[in-house]
Amino acid sequence: MAARPKSNGHVLPNGNAKLNQVVEKIEEDIYQEENIFLFLPNIIGYARVVLAIASLYYMPLHPRTCSGLYSVSCLLDAADGIAARRYNQSTTFGAVLDMVTDRCTTSCLLVFLASAFPRWSIIFQGLISLDLASHYIHMYATLTMGSSGQSHKKVDSSRSWILHLYYTNRTVLFLFCLLNETFFIALYLLSFSSPLLSPSLLAINDPSGFQSTQPGSPAHPKPSTLFANPWSAGALEMARANKMDSTVPWIIAGVSAPVMAGKQVINVIQLIKASKWLGEGDVAARKKAFIAAGKKRA
Repeated sequence: MAARPKSNGHVLPNGNAKLNQVVEKIEEDIYQEENIFLFLPNIIGYARVVLAIASLYYMPLHPRTCSGLYSVSCLLDAADGIAARRYNQSTTFGAVLDMVTDRCTTSCLLVFLASAFPRWSIIFQGLISLDLASHYIHMYATLTMGSSGQSHKKVDSSRSWILHLYYTNRTVLFLFCLLNETFFIALYLLSFSSPLLSPSLLAINDPSGFQSTQPGSPAHPKPSTLFANPWSAGALEMARANKMDSTVPWIIAGVSAPVMAGKQVINVIQLIKASKWLGEGDVAARKKAFIAAGKKRA
């Protein structure tokens, strides 16, 4: 029995061009039917967005619920990457959705912390600016200076061994992102539970009616000014939130603080390296334009 001719690039040795066209048409139809917006990693990304929005809704008065929803949203950040690799569903849209979700959720939490601790708001504002600027310039530099289709997570070790380790080692990336968010969640819980950071927690029942203007919990006004009935669900939730124990949040903040600080150092390095990379491109482009202009004059 004669062996069946093997295909090489869909072109059969016997020159059967018609069969080749049929194969290509079938493959084209298969890929046209794909809807990347319904890939499993992207669906996980949508779930992250929904959970993040829900956490923002509960953020002012429900610290436990908010922290739970926010934490699950952050943990799903690792799940979408695992799903993308497992099912071969890595897409540019998914990568951008993942980064935008990370930046937006962290920024929203930092905005809340800035309102909870007004004295330190400039620090939180600086962290938001650094995070956004660092990742935007890094991604823009990758798109304009890198090879076609290059991921922002593909950093050559010769350009920065720190960024190379950070982006290529999944364990390092996961731990830094996780503990960075954990630190801010711990600060959020401390705004409801620590009189040391929130002095107004000690003055909620001030008989004089004077409410402390010091940086305190997000709920500066007395419960009676927010809720007509002091026994309403909202007033009781505020009282319950402000009676949280601060021991566990302090421990979490202490453990995660060094990693959070390291994450900010990485953001600074990323910002500097990406800026230099763009600068190299500008110098090369100007040099090329100068040489072209000289040839034109000649």
